[in-house]
Amino acid sequence: MQELYKIGAAYVRVSDERQDEYSPDSQLKKVREYAAKEGYDIPEEYVYYDDGISGRSTRKRTAFNTMISVAKEKDHPFDKIYVWKFSRFARNQEESMVYKNLLAKKGVDVISVSEPIPAGPFGDLIERIIEWSDEYYSTNLSVEVRRGMTEKASRGEPNGPPPYGYVMKNGKYIPDESSGAANVIREIFERYAAGEGMRELAVSLGARGVRTTAGNKPDNRWIEYILNNPCYVGKLRWSKDGVRAVSKRDYFNENIMTVDASHTPLISIDLWERVKKLLDTQKKTYPKYSRPEQTVNYLLKGLARCSACGATLIIGCRSGKSGKPSLQCHNYTRGSCHTSHSITVPKIDAAFKQGLRDAVENKSFVMVPTEARKKTTFDINYSALIAVEERKLERAKQAYLAEIDTLEQYRENKERIIKRIADLKKESEAQPPLEFDKDAFAKKITNVLALLDDDQATTTAKNEALHTIINKVVYEKAKSNLAIYFHDI
Repeated sequence: MQELYKIGAAYVRVSDERQDEYSPDSQLKKVREYAAKEGYDIPEEYVYYDDGISGRSTRKRTAFNTMISVAKEKDHPFDKIYVWKFSRFARNQEESMVYKNLLAKKGVDVISVSEPIPAGPFGDLIERIIEWSDEYYSTNLSVEVRRGMTEKASRGEPNGPPPYGYVMKNGKYIPDESSGAANVIREIFERYAAGEGMRELAVSLGARGVRTTAGNKPDNRWIEYILNNPCYVGKLRWSKDGVRAVSKRDYFNENIMTVDASHTPLISIDLWERVKKLLDTQKKTYPKYSRPEQTVNYLLKGLARCSACGATLIIGCRSGKSGKPSLQCHNYTRGSCHTSHSITVPKIDAAFKQGLRDAVENKSFVMVPTEARKKTTFDINYSALIAVEERKLERAKQAYLAEIDTLEQYRENKERIIKRIADLKKESEAQPPLEFDKDAFAKKITNVLALLDDDQATTTAKNEALHTIINKVVYEKAKSNLAIYFHDI
């Protein structure tokens, strides 16, 4: 007579480090052999596999979370989860204990096939010691990995993927001549050294079909990053405290080290120095964060928008012979929007004020509903919403009866859902909102206009007043049109 096997599950994880680990197939083979000796069969549908994911947290382990979800079901199909080592289950002792206790309440045990644990209190102690050791190993490993990467960088050896213009071959950066990316780098440096701006470079390269490593069109931030990257002159840059300083483009951070490397430079030292001098001059002329963050230096700050891409119009350089300050699309200055929306501040202010006067005179307002207004429209089906909440209440009750949720969890869910039902009933019984009063709104705009014409009022005060009635102001340069959108209040 054929022996009947009970059903078990297997959890297989291979981490990013992949040090001292069996392959996934080898882990599964060991697990199945051990399970068979205990009279358990592990079908393919109950093999849960996470690849290249750290065990320090369960947040990103999709297969692990699916396995736990299945094990929590009232009629769970397996009562044992086999792992090659406890470290495959978790390397965070706190999370390990939480999930093992949760599984134990459902009658599901976690078994390490390479670390057999005796039954009883002494076995529990050994298991806690193993978990603590795994967590210590994981924490110490991250420190050692960072130290090793810093040591490798100090020798001029790359730790990460190659920058644009290079490809990786045998652990070394090689100029990417075949795709033309190396020539693009040379062109960027030469054109910038000749006096061409970052935005102009980004736009022309994008129009030619050049794309970043991520597949995006170039913008001035990409050009700036390239011009500040010493890799192109045969060096490597590395943050001694990890990758944070470099990734934040903090090029002058004291934690960044720059060392000579063995890869082939794409530009000469002379060209690099000329570009560096231009960048330093630009930095002194246009210092980052030179304006106080809270300063409002033009009337429509945060309100004026580009009709092409929707970005805000920001204060730019002074325009033309008049030297008047002008606004320009923020994305256009970065090179990602190709439609100029340049307009002098006095011109857009005058057009805007006239637009407000016309709106008051004609009692014509283009409104953008606020979130509160959207929630009180007449077509809300309160009966359907209440029915949905009542079904949630029934499901919460069933989850408690099935021992999926604790009594405390059920109580919290029940109180929250009952309150939501009461709120919906109250809203459904409330009087509908009053119709929009055009006269009252026109009067409010008139009051704001009076403030705008007050020479004693600050630009900040005027801008704050506008934010109470204006949602956005869209400038359509091609049509010489200014569209004003009001808050529906």
